[in-house]
Amino acid sequence: MNEKTEQRLQTERNIWLATNRADGRPHLVPVWFVWWHGRFYLGIQSGSVKAHNLARNPKASLALEDGVRVVICEGTAVTVPPPIDPALNQLFQAKYSWNFATDDEYDLLIQITPNKWLTWTGGDAEGEMGK
Repeated sequence: MNEKTEQRLQTERNIWLATNRADGRPHLVPVWFVWWHGRFYLGIQSGSVKAHNLARNPKASLALEDGVRVVICEGTAVTVPPPIDPALNQLFQAKYSWNFATDDEYDLLIQITPNKWLTWTGGDAEGEMGK
């Protein structure tokens, strides 16, 4: 991964998460995220559509909001059992002023490990990164 992409993953506020419903329809939502040790971390509600979708099918896609400097990732999700690592919680606090460890509403921590990257700028393909 290039340095610019790594920096964007550290600093951009929102990412789009795509999961699949039981009937195959896609479910696409913006979420807060932290990029840490080469993985995405999302705090979500255990009763949400995305949580149910990921429990049934852990395959997901993520995309940064910028449609000109495109970063798309395909990956596999797992639930991270509590307690949250204090260093990871500090990243959520620094980025969003959000103490995930004490939030009762957002009670599920999801880790997504990248399997494939797609990036490009404008109309010029930079190509796939990794597989």
